[in-house]
Amino acid sequence: MRRIHLAIVAAALVPSIAARADDTGLAYAHDLRKEGGRLCMSDHYHSGSGTGRTKAAAQAAAARSWTDFTNFEYGTVWARWSLATSKSVRFTKDASGWSADVDARPCRG
Repeated sequence: MRRIHLAIVAAALVPSIAARADDTGLAYAHDLRKEGGRLCMSDHYHSGSGTGRTKAAAQAAAARSWTDFTNFEYGTVWARWSLATSKSVRFTKDASGWSADVDARPCRG
């Protein structure tokens, strides 16, 4: 009977475990708070940088850089630039195009 009970409990947990399988758990070492229906890091920012021929291309490359590092550290559930908050973008123009530097606090939906 105990084996059946354990099997039922394990089967019930599989969907929630799978949903969190992409979360490294490291985000929970930071202070978190609810913002606009998302769970966000209260005061921890990540940065990214990129270059491109246009400002838009440089910003997209910088956002990908931010996403890649955030994904590495916390998993894809935290690595969506579209969900991040407190975003800032700085541009620099040079002879070959534009550079962009971004900062934002990671959030999960």
